[in-house]
Amino acid sequence: MPEASARVATGTARLPFVVYVLAAGVFLMGTTEFIVAGILPEIAADIGVSVADAGLMITVFAIGMIVGTPLMAIATLRLQRRFTLSLALVVFAIGHVVVALTTSFPLILGMRFLTALATGAFWAVAAVVAAKAVGPRLGSRALGIVLGGGMLANVVGVPLGAFAGQSVGWRGPFWALAVLAVLAVIAILKQVPAETAGGPVPSVRAEVSNLRDARVWLVLAGAAIVCGSSLAVYSFISPLLTESTGMAASAVPLVLLAYGAGALIGSNLGGRIGSSKPYAVLFASATATLLVLVGLLLFSHSPFATAPLVFLLGLFGMSTNPILIGKAVGYADEAPTLASALATSAFNIGTAVGSWIAGVALGSALGATGPVVVGAAIAALYFLPLSILIVKDRRAERAAAEHGRPQDEPVAVEA
Repeated sequence: MPEASARVATGTARLPFVVYVLAAGVFLMGTTEFIVAGILPEIAADIGVSVADAGLMITVFAIGMIVGTPLMAIATLRLQRRFTLSLALVVFAIGHVVVALTTSFPLILGMRFLTALATGAFWAVAAVVAAKAVGPRLGSRALGIVLGGGMLANVVGVPLGAFAGQSVGWRGPFWALAVLAVLAVIAILKQVPAETAGGPVPSVRAEVSNLRDARVWLVLAGAAIVCGSSLAVYSFISPLLTESTGMAASAVPLVLLAYGAGALIGSNLGGRIGSSKPYAVLFASATATLLVLVGLLLFSHSPFATAPLVFLLGLFGMSTNPILIGKAVGYADEAPTLASALATSAFNIGTAVGSWIAGVALGSALGATGPVVVGAAIAALYFLPLSILIVKDRRAERAAAEHGRPQDEPVAVEA
């Protein structure tokens, strides 16, 4: 990757092609995570289970992501990153082939869990490879592109997969994802260079020792809060739109598409602007997300206000993710893989907890607006770890200046 590093060093804005290859891999992973939601009735009818039981395919995948991402990061620590990425895609492909062939529901659940482990391993290592490919100055921008692959999955991959599943049968999308994963392996092997010998030997002790930096845990808390606030609302957007706003059920997919488009734009813009002004983006997005959720609560009865607000929720709610992962990787610069993996787990934990509380609120007297109240309350918590983080960064910056050494953060610290 020396040519890529040279381009970054000379100030060229173009990102190396490997960043887009990694984004394509994340696109496949993001598609498989959510595609099941669009074809649950077809799956349930074919394998002879209830729709509720078929929904376990989503639950099992989420558990695999939460638990498996850090475990797989440690398990593959001494492997070359190119090999880990390729192996994850091979396991991903095998899992999808088995699901496409079997009629055993327990085996399907097992393969979904295995696929989640592969997804977690790929996401954690892909973030590190992307950040290292471009260097500190463009780290957040590169991560915005890579994470944008997951956002694009919501906009394009999931709707297309659901349409294909309803047209040719639910097994068709699983075959397609398996084939695309094999093609991605070829691209990874060509674009991700082998790591040269002579560098520091990765170790679990080094990875864990980097977690002693309190800033890593503040970033993880922020990551959980970000996803908890936005996805608490997104998970139950359908009842809000049909019951409170009064939209027809047929309009719900269009609003979901608007959210996905906003998330895709937000991830890319957040990564691009956050490369030079991380805290400006973090604080502005946190404030905007809270205001959007309050707006949803006040104007949920109006479809003319609700649809744009849902778009803005995706735009601002997802704009901080590349910056947060970039910071986690930067604070653990000597051993970043576990920090990246824990950031991915934190996003999923926030999603799981936020959605669970929102579900409880939905069944309360608050009704369809309950999840919005929960989302706003969680979003307000974001300012606590964010404020502590900027104080600690300022102290680290001053200490580094006094000792005449650069700070160990991946992006410039600007308010």
